[in-house]
Amino acid sequence: METDYYKTLGVAKDATSDDIKKAYRKLALKYHPDKNPGNQEMEEKFKKMSEAYAVLSDAKKRQEYDRFGSDGFSQHYSQEDIFRGFDLNEILRGFGVGGREGRRQYTTYQQAGGDPFADFFGGSAQNSRLRSQKGDDLEYNLTISLEETVLGAEKKIALNKAGKVEEINVKIPKGINTGKKLRLGGRGLPGSHGGPAGDLYLNITIQPHPIFARDGNDIYLEKDLKFSQVVLGTSIDVPTIDGAVKRLKIPPGTQNNTKIRMKGYGVPHFKGAERGDQYLKIMVTVPKELTASQLELVKKIAEEGI
Repeated sequence: METDYYKTLGVAKDATSDDIKKAYRKLALKYHPDKNPGNQEMEEKFKKMSEAYAVLSDAKKRQEYDRFGSDGFSQHYSQEDIFRGFDLNEILRGFGVGGREGRRQYTTYQQAGGDPFADFFGGSAQNSRLRSQKGDDLEYNLTISLEETVLGAEKKIALNKAGKVEEINVKIPKGINTGKKLRLGGRGLPGSHGGPAGDLYLNITIQPHPIFARDGNDIYLEKDLKFSQVVLGTSIDVPTIDGAVKRLKIPPGTQNNTKIRMKGYGVPHFKGAERGDQYLKIMVTVPKELTASQLELVKKIAEEGI
């Protein structure tokens, strides 16, 4: 729901800081809890106009509010961010508003355990009408290499939370695939009124590889061989996804599109010890041009019925 802080305080959008301060002072005198004991409606109005003043009296927060609007601002600033450093005791004393006979002492947001109004309405979680709420979850799109799905990895990401950049180290488990989500508990936005922080979900995407392709936990690789190599047989060096090189024997008469299985050279099973396989697909190349002597040899082979 849209919250118009300017309307809450009854000021124009181009109001000066003095205009905002005067408007809040007038409302504070009217809706202060000591003047309206037990009146829940007045309490809610006091909270809302105090929140509006906490934002509009702070140049940076006001700029962000004007830039993003109410909904966008709430995504960048939690209740904790809005009231951080907001000392009600100091502010209300400056307005000539205090507790009953000067005995009530108000605290900053941090000192009140996440509730800037705790001292106003009872001072305890049981008596406070503000309920703790879990912070919003966040999502982050993370692209990793195919090798990182095989070997695992540690990545550092930069997350913008409430206008501040937070660096987070992320451990990428072996075997993870595109479409999977990694959950980092408590790495989302802060909760309100003492509630727990939300979670961070990483949406995983794997970059295409120049020579390897993944299908499930198996890896596929194509290799071009000459006609003579598949007819007579040969031995070739084949790279693996984890950076090793394995020498394979190609038997005589190997056909085009033949797949040779390399057991255990694929991707580890997600949260498992076993690995998939790597498959080498043989592609027989046909030369587009032949020398005169090569052409003569091919003709002789053709005459032999090959």
